[in-house]
Amino acid sequence: MPSITAVSKIELPYKISQQEVKEQAQLMFSANFPQTNRLIFAFDNTEIKTRNFCKPLSYYTSNTTFEERNIAYINTALEYSVQAVEDVIKKANINKDDITDIIFLSTSGLATPSLDALIINKMRLNPNIRRMPIWGLGCAGGVSGMAKANAFAQANPDAVVLLVAVELCSLTLIKSDYSKSNFIGSSLFSDGIAACIIKGDNHGIDKAVTYFDASSKLYYDSLDVMGWEFQDTGFKVLFSKDIPTFINEHVLEDITLFLQKHNLQLSDIKNFIFHPGGKKVLDAYADALPVEGDFLKKTREVMNDNGNMSSVTVLYVLEKFMEQGFEDGYGLMMAMGPGFSSEMVLLKMKNK
Repeated sequence: MPSITAVSKIELPYKISQQEVKEQAQLMFSANFPQTNRLIFAFDNTEIKTRNFCKPLSYYTSNTTFEERNIAYINTALEYSVQAVEDVIKKANINKDDITDIIFLSTSGLATPSLDALIINKMRLNPNIRRMPIWGLGCAGGVSGMAKANAFAQANPDAVVLLVAVELCSLTLIKSDYSKSNFIGSSLFSDGIAACIIKGDNHGIDKAVTYFDASSKLYYDSLDVMGWEFQDTGFKVLFSKDIPTFINEHVLEDITLFLQKHNLQLSDIKNFIFHPGGKKVLDAYADALPVEGDFLKKTREVMNDNGNMSSVTVLYVLEKFMEQGFEDGYGLMMAMGPGFSSEMVLLKMKNK
């Protein structure tokens, strides 16, 4: 089976404390959003300590157009994607010419040609690389992208697949949007970039993290739970308070049915690599899943240190497991996103 050889993450230039972001949001919203003083404590309840931003905090108070912010998205995404790819190539001990496929994930900006084409051109990667840009999966994108990258490597045992995920959520902030969703979103979302190398079987490597299977599920009649509303001013964030309810109602059954396909049960999972959508989401997972101990510790730490980086966040969690260690046994990657949907990837993890 394919193996995840290396994961790299980017430390963006502006690491801002949640307290600073809170003070800035209060200044920005208080004059036009009557609920500001009542809801400002949402910033404290997130358990987020620091957030990643690609721009200084002052940038978000300036009057920028959607065009200006999207240009910033393209330029920043390209610069730091190249940095992440160069890092993961070194970690994986490969040459850039070894890469056979590239998958690029994002939901926070627009580019045509897509960013994978820009990366190939900038880095002078093999021009015959098979490429797949994926847009619109939101928070579920990291797990879905990992599943697709491994499917490529499963179909071609000689494959070396590069997965790149970029989310610059801060650049989607619409300064003039005084809605509750935008206010709450400003307490959670941040920026991140990650890259992964996945290899097919013919590379004969000592496999530490091996792909087993993946599962996707779309929940009917839940299209309004999470997404964007596209306006002249940009991407207006939409999400519902029903997300923890979805987790409580569905996640245990969904995981159980997925694991049963492999004659496994929840107790066989030793490493939980979950997307941290927020404190309420993590609390919902903890309530819904009968697992002893703080099984979401690394997931929670990534959220505390970085905020919610949409699709990228779960790859930061995976990187943390690979760098700091994991238990021998099975690992489960999981994320939920627009649709409303869930994505899962089952891994076998063994210390070398």
